[in-house]
Amino acid sequence: MRIGVVTFPGSLDDGDAARAARIAGAEAVRLWHGDPDLHGVDAVVLPGGFSYGDYLRCGAIARFAPVMESIIDAARGGLPVLGICNGFQVLCEAHLLPGALTRNQHLHFRNRDQWLKVEATNTAWTNGFTPGQEILIPVKNGEGCFVADPATLDKLEAEGRVIARYVRGNPNGSQRDIAGITNEAGNVVGIMPHPEHAVEALTGPSLDGLGFFTSVLRALAGAAAGGQLAGGQQ
Repeated sequence: MRIGVVTFPGSLDDGDAARAARIAGAEAVRLWHGDPDLHGVDAVVLPGGFSYGDYLRCGAIARFAPVMESIIDAARGGLPVLGICNGFQVLCEAHLLPGALTRNQHLHFRNRDQWLKVEATNTAWTNGFTPGQEILIPVKNGEGCFVADPATLDKLEAEGRVIARYVRGNPNGSQRDIAGITNEAGNVVGIMPHPEHAVEALTGPSLDGLGFFTSVLRALAGAAAGGQLAGGQQ
């Protein structure tokens, strides 16, 4: 299976995301922001970092990159897409996910190992976890506070689209402790903490982040065998 990892000007964690994909057993394919060709990948990761220097608003410029036009179309057709940190911001700017990521409520950058509780496990990127499982992965952001209007928040809750919440402390003030969400189809996931930094015992606080990458391989294998991607996509 081939997982594409996008590099924007200012991307920081694209190399880490590619490494995580390889550790999970996938072929990592580097995708360039200015090239709309997705090179036949089976899934895409929008990595963390500071695309276009976070000018205007985090993710606001990256959303209009040529590669994003292709990703938006493919995601609407069922392609699994994972947005990590800045990638989550890009997905919201592209309207593939609702809500927005704003300045941390305390106005400080947070960089620490963070406990999460996994909630939705019926997505392409979380099917390898169990509901209620607590995982430890790093968080590092200055604009990681997830916000949405009350009706949107209620809809996310009612439809089971909150994939993970912060536990043992909320690092950025996100509403309802939301750390990650999914779209209605379950193929697009955005998460503010960094699973790609928790895939090796040498460098991470755990191996818990690897589950996001092995989950999508499992979903793709099931689809190739004639089933459905987690979340209901053919």
